[in-house]
Amino acid sequence: MNFLHYDLNLSTNDIVEVTLDKQANVRLLDDSNFSKYKSGSQHTYYGGLSKTSPVRISAPHSGHWHLVVDLGGYPGTVRASVRTLGGGK
Repeated sequence: MNFLHYDLNLSTNDIVEVTLDKQANVRLLDDSNFSKYKSGSQHTYYGGLSKTSPVRISAPHSGHWHLVVDLGGYPGTVRASVRTLGGGK
């Protein structure tokens, strides 16, 4: 499985802004769901297929998060940049 991965420490309602060079899946996952994602198991995430850029996802709660960008198994590569916008408490 080919994907881009970013480790993030977020506060509640922080916004993760992802800029993409093409459409891709953008997922925000907690530790448990990131492990499931890597093993190919069912997992829960925030985000989804992004056809426009930039993409903004709000953190539902404070903690350690994983942002993953992938092409859903399709061939090719995607470039992404990630930044966190305040808004957390």
